[in-house]
Amino acid sequence: MAKKGRIERNSRVLSTIQKDFEKRQTLVALLKSQSTSYDEKFSAMVALQKISRDGSKTRYRNRCAITGRSRGYYSKFGLSRNVIRHYASFGQISGLKKSSW
Repeated sequence: MAKKGRIERNSRVLSTIQKDFEKRQTLVALLKSQSTSYDEKFSAMVALQKISRDGSKTRYRNRCAITGRSRGYYSKFGLSRNVIRHYASFGQISGLKKSSW
């Protein structure tokens, strides 16, 4: 089980990403555009630096919905490998069968 603080921080980061998405998108588009002047790019860069760092998509970490584990995460199920194995052995995930040989 992951620490509660990590899980809460991750949800806070997600809300910040959703809040700042449009603003960040327009500033990055200005920076990448070939037609904008140097002064406009510089002011866009300064404005982008003033936005919260947690608004960046790379700060978000996929976590298991049940345990909060960040590693071994399967995006198809939204669960970690340990939880998938547990539920698959009891047949609680439809269409998934735990193999053994």
